[in-house]
Amino acid sequence: MSYQLAILRRAVKELARLPEKDKRRIEADIEALAASPRPHGSKKLTGRDGYRIRSGDYRVVYEIDDRRRMVIVLHVGHRKDVYR
Repeated sequence: MSYQLAILRRAVKELARLPEKDKRRIEADIEALAASPRPHGSKKLTGRDGYRIRSGDYRVVYEIDDRRRMVIVLHVGHRKDVYR
C-alpha cells in the first residue's frame, strides 16, 4: 500500500533551481518515497521532526504521516544549506 506525496511550494521552488541532471535524479527519489517512505539510507533527523534522504550532494527533508499515509516533502537543497 503506497503513500501519497505532498510537496510544499517552497520545496518545489528549491527543486526548480537545481541543475537539470540533479533535478531528474531527485524527482525520481521523491517519487520512490511513495512506495517506501523509509528507504535504506534514510535517517531520522535529530533536533526536529522528519527524515532525510541523500541524493548526491543534495538532501530531501520530509515528514511522514502514517495515519493519513502521506509523505510531505519540506525542503530540497544542497547538503551545506538544507538544514538551516
